[in-house]
Amino acid sequence: MGTAVSIHVIGESDDETAAAVAGCVAELRDIESVFSPFRRDSDISRIRRGELRLENADPRVAHVEARCVAAAAHTGGLFDAWWRGWFDPTGFVKGWAVDVGAARHLAPLTAHPQLDAVGIGAGGDLRLFTAPSADWIWRIGIADPDHPGGVLATVEVRDGAVATSGTAERGAHIIDPRSGEPATAVRSATVLADDLTTADVWATAAVVAGDLRWITQAPTTAGMLVAGDGSTRRWVGGVEVAVVAGSPLMPTAA
Repeated sequence: MGTAVSIHVIGESDDETAAAVAGCVAELRDIESVFSPFRRDSDISRIRRGELRLENADPRVAHVEARCVAAAAHTGGLFDAWWRGWFDPTGFVKGWAVDVGAARHLAPLTAHPQLDAVGIGAGGDLRLFTAPSADWIWRIGIADPDHPGGVLATVEVRDGAVATSGTAERGAHIIDPRSGEPATAVRSATVLADDLTTADVWATAAVVAGDLRWITQAPTTAGMLVAGDGSTRRWVGGVEVAVVAGSPLMPTAA
């Protein structure tokens, strides 16, 4: 995946917990062996070179391709796994892989009597679970893209996902598939959704769009966008949330 992955367990772990964590890591490595564009022997690299037909690849490739087709249609082309001229699902697979591994290995840990919560982070994106009986709440900071180590806002999550895309960490690496040019109008976009696949796709789409005209197409998300000038815009459930001057939510001079 070209990124770091960490798993966080809140509570008293044991052999069952260790086995679940190891199983999740093993599944992520297996998925990477199929989808990594950085490995010459992966199915995706072999498809790109014309050495393997998609229908003869690992069955998960066809599943991901169908999901990418749906994502391209749902985002109106803001997300496109074919923008390079070949199938490159990199922008989709990370979130999907984390969802698959976490659902199979980590989510069941919330039934463990000694555990309150478990979460997995991949390159700054998070998939989080909390035991139904636990008081635990994940408090997630949304990073300030212009001030390393700074936080613009915090969100509280019990079960769900948080994904951030933008130029702050890796520069202008997100390409607008409609023009082939880097998307630079947005410094960062953080999206909250029920699963990381959805959050990751729409975080990328938000950076490419450069505005919030797309939010009605993703009514199950919430989040914050940081524009190039540092201003922020927020939305919940397909509706932009704004603070009106003079409202009780905005401090005024004494």
